[in-house]
Formats: sequence, structure tokens, C-alpha cells
Amino acid sequence: MEIFVQPGPRLGNEYADDWILRSYLQRALPGDMLARIDPELTEMGRLAGGELFEMQLADRLDEPALVQWDSWGNRVDRIELTPLWRRAEELAVKFGLTAIPYERRHGRYSRLHQFALVYLFHPSTDVFTCPLAMTDGAARTLIESGNQDLVDRYVPHLASRSPKEFWTSGQWMTEATGGSDVGASLTRAVPGADGSWRLYGKKWFTSAATSQMALALARPDGNPPGGSGLALFLVETRDRAGKLQGIRVERLKDKLGTRKVPTAELTLDGAPAQLVAGSTQGTRRIEPMLKITRVWNSVCACAFMRRGVALAHDYAERRRVFGSALVEQPLHRDTLAALQAELAGAFHLTFELVSLLGREEAGELDETGRQLLRLMLPITKLVTGKQSVQVASEVLEAFGGAGYIEDTGLPLLLRDSQVLPIWEGTTNVLSLDALLRTDIASGLRAWQLRISSALDGVTDPRLAAGVRVTRERLEAALGWFAATKEPEVLQSGARRFAMTLGRSLQLALLVEHAQWAAGSSEGEGAIDGSIALVERLAQAPIASLDDLQPTTDAILGTL
Repeated sequence: MEIFVQPGPRLGNEYADDWILRSYLQRALPGDMLARIDPELTEMGRLAGGELFEMQLADRLDEPALVQWDSWGNRVDRIELTPLWRRAEELAVKFGLTAIPYERRHGRYSRLHQFALVYLFHPSTDVFTCPLAMTDGAARTLIESGNQDLVDRYVPHLASRSPKEFWTSGQWMTEATGGSDVGASLTRAVPGADGSWRLYGKKWFTSAATSQMALALARPDGNPPGGSGLALFLVETRDRAGKLQGIRVERLKDKLGTRKVPTAELTLDGAPAQLVAGSTQGTRRIEPMLKITRVWNSVCACAFMRRGVALAHDYAERRRVFGSALVEQPLHRDTLAALQAELAGAFHLTFELVSLLGREEAGELDETGRQLLRLMLPITKLVTGKQSVQVASEVLEAFGGAGYIEDTGLPLLLRDSQVLPIWEGTTNVLSLDALLRTDIASGLRAWQLRISSALDGVTDPRLAAGVRVTRERLEAALGWFAATKEPEVLQSGARRFAMTLGRSLQLALLVEHAQWAAGSSEGEGAIDGSIALVERLAQAPIASLDDLQPTTDAILGTL
């Protein structure tokens, strides 16, 4: 009896096969620098599409486990990690994924170097990028705190290339009382007579609970309520013998996705801590952490999109339906093209943000650039987070029934992507953060200037539609903001406003890159591809700001 077995999708070298990444780096980096790091990117691409991808599929059912007691009844709270997570840490240290931006070997381009590697590394490593993001953010926060003692002691661990010296850091903010309202935190900080501090309370959602240290928010006794009364503390999680210090791991979270990340509920019962900078304004002092982790979130969203598109395209070449390859079917081709345009828009927006971050850290941003960076942080994160879920859902559908089967590994892509609009601020929280910030007017001027600089030099007539749609969308958003005075209407439209801004800049950046490609030495296929991406993204619908109905929303909200 003849039995048909459908070949599954395969990956090659994820760097060599990614023309969007390679084309961008050719434009964004000096040629001699790209030549130096190309072997490193090639090696990471080989690992991502080979060893790590295979480990991920083989390790699909393995999850971290909490061992609370040893054989003799001693409480140990040991979290056992998966083999892929252990291998991912080895490679993260080897490639310097948290070291590169602090070594500063490439100046303003150091962040581009780092995040090009992260983009390749992320999809095959079961979200090991979570502790790496917080580690990078902790290093940046300590440096900006001005506490040189803590910088000298901890940053060398966080940015180390030595497996014996490398530490990761957690971020302990979320409590059941507050969620995004961090100011409602109840964790107490009690000073000792010797100037030391002890923390008491419960942290409801602590990612990467295996880290050697964490930055935590707590309220010193006697401080007022709200975010201004919180202080930022550094906690070393274990003593020299490896025993947790005043910390109990109550349970690991049973999550929809990112199940390989050991997210825990912790009780702090006298955990020793050190003040990072001052005994108030903790939410403000942890902002450098959020800046960095939101960039990581955006890069990881793009990386998941790229993985889904790569798998779907490879499968479409292997799957035959109605007498021909699936990729030759016009409707399926249209679907894949739309996904690739979403990926390209998200990628260029995110790496524009990465570039700005690198320039800021190199001291090369003027005030307009700093305003643009500040506004791009929440908008890039929220737009790419939503895009990643949309793309992952379509990718699963592109596989038909196989996309719904767990042992293909495909459902993991959707479940893990779903965390990206939630972590580090939900879409609504970040939309309000962008809209209600005190410097929104100067941020919007910077946004408008960046789009103008992307479009003003366009001469290729094939890009005319992209230029027109970008300007129409931007003008609609700016006109709505200028004309809307009622706070309720502004808040109702915050998400649509942020999405329109983000999608406008995505399209402008694609236009800018396509114009560059048309005049470059890239092959005809890459040039045509860049122009086609503009045409597809210009056709993608966005929610209109003209049909907001806050009164209707209020009625529906009471039913």
C-alpha cells in the first residue's frame, strides 16, 4: 500500500537566506565593519537554522521544573532548566549578546551588531532572550544610576564573555495589586542599623527567576504611596554557598506560551538588598531598564515573524496541491507576500530604533533625535508586538491542519508571540504613554521630520504610491491630534493614533530603503523585492481615526 508522507519545512542558514536583513546591513553598516562581522553572523545563522532549531524541536515537551525540597526535607527552591536553555546561555556568552554594546568596539554601530545577532538567535532558543534583555537593561540602568560601586561590581558580570563570570539579571516589578500600575506595589524595604536593607513582599510575575541578581522596586518604610515613594534596589539572589537569601519560590507560572522561561511567584522574606540610587522615584530610575527591554521585545517580535515566514515559504515550495507547488498558487502567493511586507515594515521600524539607541549611547544624537527615540520606544514596541501575533496566526493557517498540530512545533510560534504585546507594557498602556507624555508635541515634530527625510529624496516613480500613502496617513494622524481637545476622545483614539504613526514610519522607511536599493549594486531581484514590499505595505489597511465612537464605547461597556 502506497502511503504519502508530506515533507515538513526546513531551514537553511538563517543569515544567508534572509535578504531583508542582509540588504539592510549592507546599507546601514560601513563596508569594512560588515566584512569583519559577516563570519559571526553567518555562524549564528547556521546555528539558528541547524543545531538550535533541531534541539528546539527535540526538546519540545521539556519544561523547567521547580524542586522545592531535597530528599531530607530542606527547602532548596531549585529550578532545573532545559537543555536548550543551557546551550543558549553558552552561545549568548560566546557571541557576547550582552557584552557587545558595552565593549563599544563599533561605536554607534555596536547596537546594530548586537541586535542583528539577537534577531538570528531568538527564534531557535525558546525565549532565552528574556533574561538577556533584562541583563542588558540592568547593566544600562546601573550605568545611568551613577552608583559607581555597583557599576564596578556588577556590570562586568552582566557584560562578560566568560562562562564562569557571566550573570543574568531579573526584573522584579509586577505585583498582584498593580500590574501596569506599578505605583500600587506593596513590597516593603526595611532599613537596618548598619545601613543595609531587607525586602518583604510578594512579586507576582518574575521572569528568569534563576538569575544571580535582580533589580526590584520596593517602598522604604515611611515613604508615601504611589510610584514616587518606591525605590530601586539591587538584590543578589544567593549567598556564597548558593542558597537563596530571604527568597522563596512559591511556584512557576502555568503560562499560555514562553513555557521554557522559568517565570515565578516569589516571596521576599528579608531578602538583603542595596539601594541603586536614592530612596525615592524608583519607577523613574528603572526607566533605562524598560528602554532596553522594549527594544529587545521589538527585535524578538521581528525575529518570530521572520521565522514564521521562512517556514511557511519553505513549506509552500514542498507542498503540492491541485497539480502544482503551493507557492505557485496565486492566492497563497498573495498571502505570503502580505506576511513578508508586514515583516519588512516591522524590521525597518525596529532597526531604525536600534540605530537611534546606538547613536544615543555614542553621544551622537541631537535633541531632535532624542525626541524621536523617546516617542519611537513605545510605538515600535506596541506596533511590532501586534504584528507578530497577526503574522504567527496567518503562518499557522498557511500550513492548514499541520499548523494546529503540536508536534510540528508550529503552535509554539503563536503562543510565544502572544507574550510580545503584553510584556513591558500592553498595547493600551504604551499607546497612552505615547499620547499623554509631556513632550508629545516635540516628539511629533521629530517624527514628521524623519518621515520627510525618508521621502524627500525619492525619485523612482515606482515608489510614488508609497510616498503618497505615507503622507496621507501621517497627515490624518497629526490633523486628528491637533483638532481633538476632549480628553476622553484622545484616550479613546490613543491606540489608533499610535498604530497610524507607527505604520506611517514603517512605510516611509521601506520607501527610503527601496530608493537606496534602486541606486545600489544589489541584484535586480533584491531591488524589485524592495519596491514590491513598499507596494504591499501601502495596501495594508489601518484603523481610521475618523470613526471613533467614545459614546458608543461607553454604552457597550455597561452591558
